[in-house]
Order: sequence, then structure tokens, then C-alpha cells
Amino acid sequence: MDNQLFDYSPIVEREPLHWPGGARVAFYLGLNVEHYQVDRPSTSIFADTRTLSPDPLNYGWRDYGPRVGIWRLIDSLDRHGLRASVMLNSDAAAHYPQIIEAGLERDWVWAAHGRNNSILQADMAESEERAYLTEVIGTIERATGRRPRGWLGPALTETFRTPELLAELGLRYVLDWANDDQPYRLRVPGMLSVPYSIEINDVQMFVGKSLSGPDFLQIVKDQLDQLYEESADSGRVMSLVLHPFVINQPFRHRYLDRALAHIANHPGVWLTTSDEIADHYARTTAPAAGAATGAERG
Repeated sequence: MDNQLFDYSPIVEREPLHWPGGARVAFYLGLNVEHYQVDRPSTSIFADTRTLSPDPLNYGWRDYGPRVGIWRLIDSLDRHGLRASVMLNSDAAAHYPQIIEAGLERDWVWAAHGRNNSILQADMAESEERAYLTEVIGTIERATGRRPRGWLGPALTETFRTPELLAELGLRYVLDWANDDQPYRLRVPGMLSVPYSIEINDVQMFVGKSLSGPDFLQIVKDQLDQLYEESADSGRVMSLVLHPFVINQPFRHRYLDRALAHIANHPGVWLTTSDEIADHYARTTAPAAGAATGAERG
């Protein structure tokens, strides 16, 4: 089947996008706060043991994030005056209340990120998915005092119904479709796609490609500088996607801190959140002529 969720829109044919204060690039830091089940395989650094139950090697590597890595990251965010846009598993909200408390103190944004990152969302029946989404979003709302407005599926997984079900629950954007440098409207009334990067992403760079800390620093600088160059007439979005069990290992963290300093001190950058990007885009741009409505799609 052809894709019916969004239209093809070449970036060179769009109306100019303008960010607050004349900024050229809207930057947000996508912080993944995740929980992993101890008896299921998931993201791994050593594949030979990933199917064992338990798997101390890979589970322990992941568990470094909430125990140690995130606190190192928080120090850097505070130093550079950056708020996090948190991609939050609802199980993490229950298991790591100290992280929730730290985020509330810093006015972080909370985007729902499924129940945990051991169970993916694909292939759910509609009734099962509706119950799942309702439970995840409700758990995060109770833990943070705020109803999430954005969604990132575990491992960016969805069903064909996910955006529509999320809209029914009051959410306003998804981050799963990593195909643009600007937000855009989905063919679901009231729903946006906000850019999220699977390349400027520590898991892909360090686990997938075995890059070094200096490689990471140069890539982040190059990403921002290229987007800034292209944004003279129309704004762009840069996301930096981080997992504390990866980027906040001691030997890598210092390169992240330098990258954050480069971003925070770069001219023409709006240091913001995924929520604020979605809000600004929805408020200041108009739907494309002829865009489908709910009735037309039904």
C-alpha cells in the first residue's frame, strides 16, 4: 500500500518557516529515559549473550544510564542552560522517581515513549493498542503532573492507527517519522510530525558505527553548521538524541559537554523543546491547500 499518513512535500517548495527572535535553527535535546525488562533481549552491546535470561552484561550496560549516566548529563545540561525533551517510558516513571523529580525541578518536557523499551508497539490489534496508549499516557501524566503532548514509539515503532489513536487521547505530535528538517502536518487532524534524528543519535553513532568521542563532537558541529547555512530563508530543526547509558560513559561524556557548549553558544539558535517547536509551528503556519480532513479520509 502507498503511504496515507502524510503527503510528499519538497522542502524547497514550502513557505518560509520563522522561529522566535529571528533564530535560524530550533534545537532540542531528546533525552531517552527508558526502562528495560531483565528477562527480555533488547538494545545490546554484545550480541552473543543477548538471548540469555538473565543477561547481566547487556542489562547492566543499559542500567548504567539511570543509575549513573543521567546524573552526569544533568550536570552538563545545568551548566549550559539547556532543558531536556524527555522520551519517557511509563515504566521508567514508576521505577526511577528521582529522575522525574530532577526533571520537574528543571521544567523538562515529557513525551510519551511507550511502556518500556523491551516490548515494541508493532502488530497490536486496535483495542489492545488503544488500551496500551491510554495506560502509558495516564501513567506518565500521574507521575509528572502533565499530560504528554508528544509521542515516540519504542524503537520508533507504530501501527497504521497510532497517530489517530494518539489524537483521540489529546496528543499533538509524533517523533517516529525521521524524514525531515522541519515539522509538518500529518493527514490526521491536529497531528504533526516533529523532526527526530536516527543519525545524530548516540546509539547509532557509538553502538552502530563504533565512532569515537572526537568523531561525535565533529558530527554534531557539522550538523548544526550545515543546518544553519541552509536556514537563511527558512528555519530548520536540529535534534540531538541521547541515551545516558551510551553518551554518558565517562570517556565519552566530555565530548558531549563540548558539543553542548558549541550549540549553546552558537548564534541564531533557539534552545527549545519538542513541545515548543510543535506549538510554534501549529500556531504560525497554515495547513496546505487541499489537505485531507478526517471526513475526507473516512
